[in-house]
Amino acid sequence: MSVNKVILVGNVGKDPEVRHLDTGVAVANFPLATSETYIAKNGEKVTTTEWHNVVLWRGLAEVAEKYVTKGRQLYIEGRIRTRNYDDKDGNKRYITEIYGDTMQMLGSKGDDKPGNSQQNQYPDNSSSNAHTSVTIEPEMEESGGDEDLPF
Repeated sequence: MSVNKVILVGNVGKDPEVRHLDTGVAVANFPLATSETYIAKNGEKVTTTEWHNVVLWRGLAEVAEKYVTKGRQLYIEGRIRTRNYDDKDGNKRYITEIYGDTMQMLGSKGDDKPGNSQQNQYPDNSSSNAHTSVTIEPEMEESGGDEDLPF
């Protein structure tokens, strides 16, 4: 048995790029930053930031298109995928992505910074501190199921 599960809480690095495939399926891509702070041996406070490429499909991508903006803190639950492609010079490149199955927008409506050009609009919840949570059950992708397993 194996498990491929990722849980991230971080800040969106830029507004999601959403495209619609010929079949009408929406896909959203955006970077998510997670940070870790610790005290080094010399007593200095050190913060390291890791960037994650997040990919959301279908209904979850559509929610991201409407409500997710740069700087927003998100909870993302999903799995790691690595794919490869050939760049324009013919070199093989690899990219690791987080395919999100669950997304929760953290913080309240009032957390938006003044001066943001785009207002975040949430579904009306009874509490101003309520979180917006969306879970979309992933559909099986084009893969043929178990036939693709290497064993």
